[in-house]
Amino acid sequence: MTTTHIPTAKPLLDYDAEAEVYDASRGGTPRAEAAAAAVLSLLPPEVATLLDLGCGTGIVTARLGRPGLRVLGADASHGMAAAALRRGVPVARADAARLPVRSGSLDAVSAVWLLHLLRGPGLVPAVIAEAARVLRPGGVLVTTVDKDCAHDVGSDIDAVFAAHLTPTPSDASGEVEAHASRAGLRPGGEARFTGHGQGRTPRGSAEALLAGRYASRIVPRGITARQLAARLELLPDQDTPRPEPTYRLRSFVRT
Repeated sequence: MTTTHIPTAKPLLDYDAEAEVYDASRGGTPRAEAAAAAVLSLLPPEVATLLDLGCGTGIVTARLGRPGLRVLGADASHGMAAAALRRGVPVARADAARLPVRSGSLDAVSAVWLLHLLRGPGLVPAVIAEAARVLRPGGVLVTTVDKDCAHDVGSDIDAVFAAHLTPTPSDASGEVEAHASRAGLRPGGEARFTGHGQGRTPRGSAEALLAGRYASRIVPRGITARQLAARLELLPDQDTPRPEPTYRLRSFVRT
């Protein structure tokens, strides 16, 4: 796989700028290890090649290794790809919907915390179809689903956000399954893992909201983002983390 730059849809955040702080702001090593273990649990033992789409800084990708498995990464952001390279991850700078990979050449593709970010029309089905294209018959796609929903743990923060949630998350499990079916992928297994370090605080949630980190989940209605953040700032125990989320992974098999 060669390093290729292909223009992609505008991201919700500037991930080139975000790369330097990304890992520390999203649970770091414990969350990455949990995610990698869950992905590996859904890969059959004969899988020998894995492409991690939207690999970001490579913090998860670098932990996907096991004997006999070759792992590659792909990300559209220069900053993220550079961080993954520093971790020793072989990475291509590429759009997940237009991969520089031969059809039917891979045993597995993973997409961890990617589909929920794809808010443009047709982006999720395009990425799933591209994953199906590069998989061999019997190959496996493993992806997180319902990512933003996982953060609803019934806390006071969730009560503030409740009226402002995105009505149609792009990684809803049922929608992902429908897109996968149209791409020639049948449902496989499922796994869950804890988002270590992702228990939100009111102060941190207000800061994340204003920084645009909740753009896939929160759409303020009738008020500004600043006004919504102000409501979070009124909650008690501003720096006390609420419960951690539990993320969901699903696998799909190329027919």
